[in-house]
Amino acid sequence: MKPKSKVLIIAGSDSSGGAGIQADIKTVTSLGCYAMTAITAVTAQNTTGVKSIVPIEPKEISKQIEFSAKDIKPLALKIGMLHSRQVIQAVIKSLNIIKIKKIVLDPVMVAKGGTKLINEKAIFYIKNKLMKKILLITPNIPEAEILTNTKIKSLEGMITAGKILIDMGAKNVLVKGGHLSSKGMYDVLLNKKIVKIFRSKKYSSKNTHGTGCTLSSAIATYLSCGKDLIKSCELGIKYVNDAIRSNINLGKGKGPINHLNSFNLNKRFK
Repeated sequence: MKPKSKVLIIAGSDSSGGAGIQADIKTVTSLGCYAMTAITAVTAQNTTGVKSIVPIEPKEISKQIEFSAKDIKPLALKIGMLHSRQVIQAVIKSLNIIKIKKIVLDPVMVAKGGTKLINEKAIFYIKNKLMKKILLITPNIPEAEILTNTKIKSLEGMITAGKILIDMGAKNVLVKGGHLSSKGMYDVLLNKKIVKIFRSKKYSSKNTHGTGCTLSSAIATYLSCGKDLIKSCELGIKYVNDAIRSNINLGKGKGPINHLNSFNLNKRFK
């Protein structure tokens, strides 16, 4: 099997393999494409929480992005953890050089266990500088609340927050509804012309570590293969839901989802 496309990932490392750059690589690979990376930070973490975070120098992040893209031209880009203003500035500089249009931003702010992964100046730069350069931003409800300074308690609140982000300069917004207290699962895609609600079955599982990273990478992968934005979101959401439903149950805390759910293995290994 040859890779169908190429995706560059800019994100932090998760030593437990469930989220971050590890989840991104697994997602892109499982969907049949080629993954490249620029690591923004190295974390020591497992399913119970984050022990430490070591940031990578902004210049080194830019070198990873530009040197990789110069040799193997990505058709889409996924951006995850950007922990400081300096890192965001470095990424923006590199985006202006490599000129990729299909960019998905997962505004990672808080780890599943509650550890804050980003500072206030970085949040300001995401809102006022980076967001306008992105094709799609994919905040979950807590992230959308931080970005819009609102409280989201309902589907209508998700739509309102999404419209605020569009007014702030975002081109397209996918507000993820996993934190909503509802029987069903709702994700809302908005731009200046449409409000598209994706309805899914909600699976009860504590093993949801890496869902946001995985969804944004899946959407970027489908975009890189030529799918339009609505179809890419639809297929990405389905991939994540199937990965949650699989419920592989690793670790003592909030375990990872199953990125291999897309594989049909043809051989038995003894």
